[in-house]
Amino acid sequence: MRLEALKILSKDAEIEFEQAEYEPKIFFNEIHGQDEPPGRCSICWRMRLRETAKRASALGFEYFTTTLLVSPYQDTSTLEKIGEEEAKSAGIKFFTADFKSGFRQAHETAKKCGIYCQKYCGCLYSEIERSRKHKKNA
Repeated sequence: MRLEALKILSKDAEIEFEQAEYEPKIFFNEIHGQDEPPGRCSICWRMRLRETAKRASALGFEYFTTTLLVSPYQDTSTLEKIGEEEAKSAGIKFFTADFKSGFRQAHETAKKCGIYCQKYCGCLYSEIERSRKHKKNA
């Protein structure tokens, strides 16, 4: 659903995007039993930011960043550290700023526009955790 929302938005805004290959087997091999946050999260972030930095560098971009920096639920300092390390390795720069102040407004705008907002990061573990919380609160 998140991908479909991105496709619609990118088409409307006339912005191209690339979709990375979804390879859960690689994710599970990388986390190697570290299925609790923050361990699994920092491993996942490094995997994603490494590939993004490589691709941005290959395309000739000077900078790259991540939408994760807008979320108040993410560890910004760890994200920034990983982003800067991967940027250095790829020979580019990591753009960072405090985007969290726009989180609520972005969600309100998305809701008004009918854009899907996922309530978990996307990995199987976070989906299970969200489902358990939902059932507990129901």
